[in-house]
Amino acid sequence: MQPRNMSMSGVVDLAAVKAAGEAKAKAEQARVEAARQAGQAGGAGPSAAAVPPSALVVDVDEAGFERDVLQLSAEVPVVLDFWAEWCQPCKQLSPLLERLITEANGRLVLAKIDVDANQMLMQQFQIQGIPAVFAVVAGQVLPLFQGVVPEQQIRETFAQLVQVAEERFGIIGIEVDPDAEGGAPAASATDEIPAGPYDALLEAAVVALDAGDLGGAVQAYKNVLADDPGNTEAKLGLAQAELLARVQHMNPQAVRSAAAENPRDPAAQIAAADLDLVGGHVEDAFGRLVDTVRVTFGDDRDAVRLRLLELFEVIGADDPRVSAARTALARVLF
Repeated sequence: MQPRNMSMSGVVDLAAVKAAGEAKAKAEQARVEAARQAGQAGGAGPSAAAVPPSALVVDVDEAGFERDVLQLSAEVPVVLDFWAEWCQPCKQLSPLLERLITEANGRLVLAKIDVDANQMLMQQFQIQGIPAVFAVVAGQVLPLFQGVVPEQQIRETFAQLVQVAEERFGIIGIEVDPDAEGGAPAASATDEIPAGPYDALLEAAVVALDAGDLGGAVQAYKNVLADDPGNTEAKLGLAQAELLARVQHMNPQAVRSAAAENPRDPAAQIAAADLDLVGGHVEDAFGRLVDTVRVTFGDDRDAVRLRLLELFEVIGADDPRVSAARTALARVLF
């Protein structure tokens, strides 16, 4: 693992791109529902269970760094706290970091690294003094700050970190289950679950999808989102319906010929990626768009990146192919 010499301000500047707000909205999804939609669009791995609040703050060593930091950073930004038992400023900063991470409720995870026990990591990150705080997003290392800093500054830095993760990579964090540690008991299978206010509209959208009425399904999902913009099922259903609508009248042979003849044409590659995904060729779709991001610039690059984030939503955040593609996207963007 070789850390990148990257400032937080530089990453935030990169995030100020056209349609960033759309990307942020698209990134909002629930992990369980994402897995359900993934099964309809080519298959997906099992959904990860929600974690208890205590799992948001973990001790990490050199042996577990790959799994507990680098791999996890494809799902949630990981903040690194380099500390030592003898460091008095660390004892002041660490509890503050733990509290703010817990308040973030799954949007961030804190990995605490004892420098005395992990000298190799200290050398790799070129730590000159502690406490030192870094972040890892999609495998990319970002220096945040060194020493004790005011709480408000840390809050602002964490807010920027969450924004970058969502807008650039579609990374939305992990689900937290407060009931897992003594909270209110979960409802039993025999408890009556009242119907939600949008159940009829959502059911109508599913029926329309099954009948091939893509326009009707799109409109039904949009009707839900008009009143409830955060409705997870409607967002994910809309993503799938819009994908199917885009490919409905495509000439596959013509689309693939255009993509082969114009490898740098974003529109041609986006259309071919849609066909790939509908055909179940998930890795091909993701790889095609990552390669196109690599060779395009400006608005063209941003259009391809946003479509890739939309396709992530269709497949689901828990699918390992999405995690791998996010890491690949981070590499070409930086």
